[in-house]
Amino acid sequence: MSTLLTPCVARAEQLNAGCQCVSLDRERLEAELERVSPGFHAEVMAGRDHLFADSVVFVGSAHLQRMAELVRAVEQVAALSAYQAHVLAWAPALAAHDPGTPGVFMGYDFHLGERGPQLIEINTNAGGGMLSAVLARANKACCADVSALLPGQLATDAHDRMYVDMFRREWALWVKDRRIASADLRTDLRTLAITDDDPERQFLYPEFIMFQRMFRAAGIEAVICDPTELDYHDGRLWFGAQAIDLVYNRLTDFSLSEPRHLPLREAYLDNAVLVTPHPRAHALFADKRNLVALTNGALLEQWGVPAATREVLLAMIPFTERVDATRPDDFWQRRRELFFKPAAGFGSRAAYRGDKMTRRVFDEVLAGDYIAQALVPPSQRTLSVAGAPVELKLDLRNYAYEGQVQLLVARLWQGQTTNFRTPGGGFAVVLEVPAMPGEAT
Repeated sequence: MSTLLTPCVARAEQLNAGCQCVSLDRERLEAELERVSPGFHAEVMAGRDHLFADSVVFVGSAHLQRMAELVRAVEQVAALSAYQAHVLAWAPALAAHDPGTPGVFMGYDFHLGERGPQLIEINTNAGGGMLSAVLARANKACCADVSALLPGQLATDAHDRMYVDMFRREWALWVKDRRIASADLRTDLRTLAITDDDPERQFLYPEFIMFQRMFRAAGIEAVICDPTELDYHDGRLWFGAQAIDLVYNRLTDFSLSEPRHLPLREAYLDNAVLVTPHPRAHALFADKRNLVALTNGALLEQWGVPAATREVLLAMIPFTERVDATRPDDFWQRRRELFFKPAAGFGSRAAYRGDKMTRRVFDEVLAGDYIAQALVPPSQRTLSVAGAPVELKLDLRNYAYEGQVQLLVARLWQGQTTNFRTPGGGFAVVLEVPAMPGEAT
């Protein structure tokens, strides 16, 4: 059903257009960041001036419910053997290895379109979950509208506990399902490596340090390292003299195919370490070609997907198709209605709005492995920046685990794709505008 005209959605749109209050308490945010380590705000966060937006984003409860419904629908289909066989056919061979865990920090990204929330893409190592939890604790009631909606529990560490429980859940599932010869396999998670290429140069490196602090506070020793600092021998993955139980994987080499990642790949295949999120999760959820299958009604019906689930998928995922180089004129003529993305892409890299493409870029898309998705422009949030009203684009990221939404955050920006370079933009807290008594959602 359409949720556009429900009162809670209309009220959220009014607030996004009219409330220009600054709700972010910068002093409280700095205090939250200083809890990580002394000097964290000034030293580690340097150069990230537009990571956090100054205000909140309002979303009607009807839209929140619909997004959660879509998350459950995708997870339901992804569990089907027919779907898995279909999408694994184009996935790297490593995706056939099943570690038996869902994978942490699934990210479902939405635009709010004319038909309500529309899924733009799924990510399997979605960044920002820890930063968003810290941001939530640093917002204040800046006006009557925000005061009425601001939850009272934002000052707690509830998300930290939820995240630690998620990683421990991954570990419990993996240990239960493993057939490992290692004699020192433990039932409790004790050591963890947060891994990315050259982690200190990553834009979200501050989040790695936040995770490290969180794990250590929970009694789990955590290190931050480049994968080349890991060795595999004697049936275990090692960081120096420390055996590693779990790797929190922030790499964008989703198939672990680069030579520098070989020790991690071998340990993963030998079930000597738990890697999460893992290559199979990326293949089942985040490969952009999967959206082609999820918007093919006949194929979904053939797989036995219930009619109600098919309705959710087809209503909330913009129609997606593979770019066919044998039909260049067709795609060129329809390009203004399409958004082009590389099948294995991430982070808006090499992604293009068709109405802004040159013929040269279009030819490059034809020569590559691309999908074309029906264009759903992002909705907008009007904020005061330097004393003047500015319209920012927004999308909504649902962090989910085992089909349940854990946290919802907005991202505000200007330009063609999401970025953290826009004054007034960045991650923003989402406030739910509740339904009125008797309002259908």
